[in-house]
Amino acid sequence: MDILYEDNHLLIVNKPAGMLTQGDATGDRSLLDLGKEYLKEKYHKPGAVYLTPAHRLDRPASGAVALARTDKAASRLAEQFRARATVEKIYLAAVESDRLPPSGEMRDALLIGGNKTTVADSVGAKNAALTYEVLAARHGRSLVKIKLLTGYKHQIRAQFAARRAPLTGDFRYAPNGAAQPLDNGRAIALHAWRLTLLHPTKREPLTVIAPPPAWVEAWGKFV
Repeated sequence: MDILYEDNHLLIVNKPAGMLTQGDATGDRSLLDLGKEYLKEKYHKPGAVYLTPAHRLDRPASGAVALARTDKAASRLAEQFRARATVEKIYLAAVESDRLPPSGEMRDALLIGGNKTTVADSVGAKNAALTYEVLAARHGRSLVKIKLLTGYKHQIRAQFAARRAPLTGDFRYAPNGAAQPLDNGRAIALHAWRLTLLHPTKREPLTVIAPPPAWVEAWGKFV
């Protein structure tokens, strides 16, 4: 467990790429499973350990995930992530294009399906927005820093893919499956780098930085 922050109400962890945030039908061990095991062993808890994710991070992505250790923290964090007024998420991503404008804003209508989100102005679509800055560009790829203004499933992946700039390693969203593999196909180049939220009990802003994985470091010192 790569612990970024811990107290009686909150546990924030740097999730590795390829790991589920929470268990699903595959039965694979998740970040939540590991978190409960960690707390049970560290604090010698005899019974069940309370721990619940305040938000989700895609399995092939890495980075900061906040987990609530109490009911009070869970309800307050859930409200924050719904309202987004006190939450800020900054991501790093590598995309398969070096032709993006240096910075900009993306606004799209997203249709969210079971396994895939698409840019489509149709009934039921959600208005999604993000801003980005290109940190470096070379050899057909770019390293970008992204600030989410909304937080829908696969939002970053869908919005960049719609502009012919799919994330490196993202075979689900690359046109015709034309994506470069990352970490033997287990990862996509998306890292939840900086997370800011209001502490659920102290009511003070809290910011954590999740150390970037190797694919970010390969670009050099841009963050």
